[in-house]
Amino acid sequence: MTRINLTVDGAKVADDVEPRMLLVQYLRERLGKTGTVIGCDTSNCGACTVHLDGTSVKSCNVLAVQADGGVVVTIEGLAATYDGGELHPVQEAFRECHGLQCGFCTPGMIMQSTALLEENPNPTEEEIRLGLEGNLCRCTGYHNIVKAVQHAAGQRSGSEQDAGAQA
Repeated sequence: MTRINLTVDGAKVADDVEPRMLLVQYLRERLGKTGTVIGCDTSNCGACTVHLDGTSVKSCNVLAVQADGGVVVTIEGLAATYDGGELHPVQEAFRECHGLQCGFCTPGMIMQSTALLEENPNPTEEEIRLGLEGNLCRCTGYHNIVKAVQHAAGQRSGSEQDAGAQA
């Protein structure tokens, strides 16, 4: 067993884990973060995407011991770490634009989309599609997912402009 210390969705945790335990298993089985979905175990689908130290990662590809000392944000923590517990603009955009169907891929899509918008606040449709290419959706055909990311980018741009005007 190996001792790890990390922050998950704003809460500090310390735990003993098997060195071979995947981060996705740790999040789901030990911490109850079941929004982080196991979709393939091969890093092909992206359903298990979380943010580790501000970077989007597929948690089925990361050992829990590799996250030691890190900060993890899951889909459950995204709203909690945002403005007073309100839905994050990407979560709200997915809801408003119907960027989901069965919902299985949605947590990973949202987590990847938020990382994409952090890197590129105003992406083109092509940049959105490229930014999400490691996340698979078997239901929607991606149109509404792309629309949701565009909508979220517009909300963010408007919020950033409003903040700049108030400064």
